[in-house]
Amino acid sequence: MTEYFRPIPSETGRWQLAGGWVRFSQFELLRRGKAPCVVDSAPEAVLAALTAPRAPLLGLSLECPRIMGIVNTTPDSFSDGGTYDGAKQARLLARQGAEILDIGGESTRPGAREVPVTEEIARITPAIAAVRGLAAISVDTRKAAVARAAIGAGAGLINDVSGFDFDPAMAGAVASAGVPVCLMHAQGIPETMQDNPTYGDVLLDVYDALAARIARAETAGIARDRIVIDPGIGFGKTQEHNLAILRRISVYHGLGCAILLGISRKRFIGSIGGAERPADRMAGTLALTLAGVAQGIQIHRVHDVAETRQGLALWRAVTTEKK
Repeated sequence: MTEYFRPIPSETGRWQLAGGWVRFSQFELLRRGKAPCVVDSAPEAVLAALTAPRAPLLGLSLECPRIMGIVNTTPDSFSDGGTYDGAKQARLLARQGAEILDIGGESTRPGAREVPVTEEIARITPAIAAVRGLAAISVDTRKAAVARAAIGAGAGLINDVSGFDFDPAMAGAVASAGVPVCLMHAQGIPETMQDNPTYGDVLLDVYDALAARIARAETAGIARDRIVIDPGIGFGKTQEHNLAILRRISVYHGLGCAILLGISRKRFIGSIGGAERPADRMAGTLALTLAGVAQGIQIHRVHDVAETRQGLALWRAVTTEKK
């Protein structure tokens, strides 16, 4: 693409963004090598993609923001690896209000090494079993064999941080199971992704890469309304790359899919906010979550479910006027 149209949120906007809570009337026209400019119109196909309501995900309407709770059944995750029992944590987050639980058995922090399939399956299945019926279940994996086992155990969504780049069999596994998938953008693999990430224009390069991943998924037989996208904050990106994406993240609605934002407790939050320990980055995470909500982001993947739920409740209270 050569032109990208970012919807500019406006309380009294003409159009409803993705069938959700944000409205807009104007666009920021983005082009490589040129300064952004505000325009009043966009091509018909672009406007259609921006305004089409997103299909429900795992039975959840996306007309309002949804909370996805993070359950790491790993000993080496950057924030909370090895600090809790996965099954107990999953039940706790469900009680705290997580509408989706994202259960992962392999760390994808910078420098993390690959986990054998059998070990990854053994880590995640007790947590899946513990929360069946309590919340919708997603599994964070790059591997088709793990995805199949997770679906068999009760998972309804596959969250692939490689965007189908890691395992060639993953697209077919998801398509045959008929489940939705989240395709994330990452530059490189966890072992090396933060060595020297470079882009021409990170916002637009990620847009094009996600468009290619969506096309590949559709070719494999996965309908667009079963695809969620994630720009991959912190995955092969510097602090400035992360901020550039977050400032204009609403541009990704142009891809016609629901958007997941995963920024919880990440290093750049601590660097900017002065919080060395990941566990102390909840306030910064909530600030960025609400900034994402203001740009219409539907799914928010967080460690601190109770605090996020409280923040969203207050956001609703001040943005929803009773008639």
